[in-house]
Amino acid sequence: MRERGIYRGIGFGTFVEITAPGPAFYGVGGARISAQDGCSIKLEPSGKVRLAISVNEIGQGTETIIAQVAATELGVPLVDLRVITGDTDATPYGGTAWASRGAAIGSEAALRAARALRENILEVAGAILQSSPAELDLRNGQVVSREDGEERISLAEVGRIAYFRSDILPPGFQPQLSVVRHFSPQGLPFAFTNGIHASYVEVDVETGLVRLLKHWVVEDCGRVLNPKLVDEQIRGGVAQGIGMALYEECLYNAEGQLINGSLADYLVPLAPELPDIEVAHMETPSRYSELGAKGAGEAGTAAAPAAIMNAVNDAIAPLGGRITTMPMTPERILRALKRI
Repeated sequence: MRERGIYRGIGFGTFVEITAPGPAFYGVGGARISAQDGCSIKLEPSGKVRLAISVNEIGQGTETIIAQVAATELGVPLVDLRVITGDTDATPYGGTAWASRGAAIGSEAALRAARALRENILEVAGAILQSSPAELDLRNGQVVSREDGEERISLAEVGRIAYFRSDILPPGFQPQLSVVRHFSPQGLPFAFTNGIHASYVEVDVETGLVRLLKHWVVEDCGRVLNPKLVDEQIRGGVAQGIGMALYEECLYNAEGQLINGSLADYLVPLAPELPDIEVAHMETPSRYSELGAKGAGEAGTAAAPAAIMNAVNDAIAPLGGRITTMPMTPERILRALKRI
């Protein structure tokens, strides 16, 4: 290809990303930024489940992940569980969304709250059915016999009796169908997400334009709770890394005035600029939670610019060029090639 004037390169970038910071991260400095999350969860009289959690939804799929974790732990259909996020007037206090912490900390709080509610539901069902809770299980929204799976009573009936007919329960028995649990990381200051990126590029040495041909990511964010959500977060992160590497730059005039302060002038990558991005995973569960999830939100961005820069330098190395400044604009690439 180089003999025909086509200059392509491949580059790698590895990363270790600190995610889900523990309380010492900001707490040592006195900043009132919470590293814990809280979750309240209750069985409604209808048999549906309502969950309120302190992490918030900003498009990264938090509500889906929390619902998935809680519904799986409870043994109820996903459609029967409603998640309310973010507003501390309506949810337990917690740390919201920052530092790739939603699944690693928020989901752990949801897991523990759902587990406690499950135990309480089985205790109430045992009182109704005059059975030991250990003989019962909760599957697909029904209380069943643990041994053979026979349906014994619906969650709606458990809720009806607990809320409206507690007089028929054993004397002194108080049904508890609402619980709150909090979780704060302990033992490690962070969860460490790590991985490697590879980028394949083509550089037009006449114009300085870079064309991204393909990008690969292999990362380890602990236990992958929802592969589609994780993969798309990583692809979105790679897109941001592409912007850092090739397009995004704040430009100022001699008076210090920002001259590209709107998206009419400030370049960001759009769909035509993005290559195919292949994502794969290793899974090393985090040691400070039962779920074992680490952060994933920043893993796509962390090493993408380095991989792209290494690929560009690999492409122009035969011509004696080397670039060390981002974004790698056509002008900077042509200067590195001594064409201008």
